Amino acid sequence: MPLPILALAIASFCIGTTEFVIMGLLPEIAGDLGVSIPSAGLLVTGYALGVVFGAPIVAVATARLPRKPVLIGLATLFVIGNLFCAIAPNYWTLMAARVFTAFGHGAFFGIGSVVAASLVPRNKRASAMALMFAGLTLSNILGVPGGTALGEAYGWRATFVAVVGIGLISVAAIAWLVPSDVAEPSGGGLLGEVRVLGKLQVWLAMLISATASASLFTVFTYIKPYLTDVSGLSTAAVTWVLLLFGGGMTIGNIIGGRLADWKLMPTVIGTLLMLALLLLGFAQFGAIAVVAIAMVFLWGLLVFVVVPPLQIRVVEAAAEAPNLAATLNQGAFNIGNASGAWIGGIALSWGVSYANLPFVGAALALLAVAIAVMSQALDRTVPVATLQAPAE
Repeated sequence: MPLPILALAIASFCIGTTEFVIMGLLPEIAGDLGVSIPSAGLLVTGYALGVVFGAPIVAVATARLPRKPVLIGLATLFVIGNLFCAIAPNYWTLMAARVFTAFGHGAFFGIGSVVAASLVPRNKRASAMALMFAGLTLSNILGVPGGTALGEAYGWRATFVAVVGIGLISVAAIAWLVPSDVAEPSGGGLLGEVRVLGKLQVWLAMLISATASASLFTVFTYIKPYLTDVSGLSTAAVTWVLLLFGGGMTIGNIIGGRLADWKLMPTVIGTLLMLALLLLGFAQFGAIAVVAIAMVFLWGLLVFVVVPPLQIRVVEAAAEAPNLAATLNQGAFNIGNASGAWIGGIALSWGVSYANLPFVGAALALLAVAIAVMSQALDRTVPVATLQAPAE
């Protein structure tokens, strides 16, 4: 792995731990702060909305700035935000700290993915992005299970203190390893970045990202009570199952990068279809512990097969000025995170059982398949790099 991409991967590990570890700590946070588990689940929604609204703000504010100082600043923001999470005295302060932390998420992955792609030949760009996202997937092997275990042993605040330490390492790595002149802003500046948002394929790619992510978070937000109540696993066993999920994500991320460099849209469509089928199987057989554990591993694998293709799809569609579009795509993923957590919570409050929640996720995955098929059909008539959205 090129050293600059390694630095980005360390930062993405920190960000991934921040984003996902909350799912393993929902019961502890809910009990400590005196709120229900669905209310604690809104901390996932709050973070995701912070990404959604923060991504365009940060992207616009930093459009003309050198990439390396921007990446250092965004990594520093995560350190500060996680420190506030660790010392939050109540639910709403924790919510505010999560939203503040999330403001840099979309911009970091958006700008970081463009930087990673600029460091390798064109036919290896998706694989380079996958290497950067490897930190995110490894966070689910090491950061999330480790953070969950740490939170259960010493309190959930200890987990955020540990993330602060990892964040400081990532800041130092970026400052040391990333070249100062890498992927400088395009000559078109902010106007050029905004202009590419007129391309229909950019918006379709982001819509696929949002819908696919909603499919995941409708169920994954509540994975701990699902595995304990439906599959009959102990709380300690859930930590190891989350480790398997992270292992699947890591393998899927590598596979997804290579497949995207080969056949981009067929990879997206085929993976989303398999995700829908897996979630249907989860709903039918999730009560069998061994089957549930195997499905969680495959779920993690399939979820991250689709991430590098969708990110490179946006970058290619917005090739003239990709930073804003790539950042907004991270916002799209997190619109899906927020809506998925909200949809799952609404379904539970309306009486849908944990056992039937995967049916909702499967429906969203099939919707993503339909959008992806539409996008590929448009490719056959107009090249992805030139298709424009209709004028208002």
